[in-house]
Amino acid sequence: MTGVAPLEAARPGDLTFLENSAYAEAARTTAATACFVAPKFADRLPAGVIALVSNEPYKAYARMAGRLYPSALRPGSVFGAIGVAPGAFVHPEARLEEGVIVDPGAVIGPRAEIGARSIICAGAVIGPDVRVGRDSSVGSGATLQHCLLGNRVIIHPGVRIGQDGFGFAMGPGGHLKVPQVGRVIVQDDVEIGANTCIDRGTTRDTVIGEGTKIDNLVQIGHNVVVGRHCVIVSHAGIAGSSTLEDYVVLGGQVGVAGHVRIGMAAQIGAQSGVMRDLAAGGRYLGSPAKPARQAMKEVAVLERLATRGKE
Repeated sequence: MTGVAPLEAARPGDLTFLENSAYAEAARTTAATACFVAPKFADRLPAGVIALVSNEPYKAYARMAGRLYPSALRPGSVFGAIGVAPGAFVHPEARLEEGVIVDPGAVIGPRAEIGARSIICAGAVIGPDVRVGRDSSVGSGATLQHCLLGNRVIIHPGVRIGQDGFGFAMGPGGHLKVPQVGRVIVQDDVEIGANTCIDRGTTRDTVIGEGTKIDNLVQIGHNVVVGRHCVIVSHAGIAGSSTLEDYVVLGGQVGVAGHVRIGMAAQIGAQSGVMRDLAAGGRYLGSPAKPARQAMKEVAVLERLATRGKE
């Protein structure tokens, strides 16, 4: 195998996959050499295409694609640096373990600690006392302050972690700033997409749980606790002091009000507004978010009413 490609564009030497019925017809004419395929679609492949039958074709494909393109698994040095490149600014009190790469223009502040084999890309800023674990990657232009990162964390370009949360004691005579003195704790195997912002806690820590994946352009407020293996899609916003339990999924543009708890493995559909606690395991839609089946019934009723009005 020399590469990967989608079913319709694959050529000899390419590896592809088929898991979704929407692409079953494209499989009939694919020219790929091999295809990871769910058992129910194995007979859709043309003669000569090797069927690699798997109960989880997409995961199998992802593992193999990672072997073919290891450099695509996390951001690398944009300068091709080895060690600390000329033009990087590393404070003498910072501590770098073996194999750390620091690109030109990166700044690492006093008492910061960077774990072995981690990469700090060009223009990134690591503030005083920040900890970055081993085998992690901090993308170009990212800013980390008042935070601790675990191992194998991926921070894409432009991410901001540990800046002040939006905390003010409001009143008719003006708004008094509340000092933000907490941290951000990012556990192992978290990935954070480009230009996402995660605020430091006010008095307790903001926490991002192990294995959670956060898309681009997400806002996470102060004191928020995100559980393990959550998925948060682009343009979602989580207001301060809310909690997402383990395995929660937020679709694109979901808004979560402050001081709300979303139960384990709940799934929130795109553009929903979460204004109160939601139970574990449910699927929710709408604004305010409600059980998906109820939300769809309400939409159907409105459509029928609109149709009658036209008649």
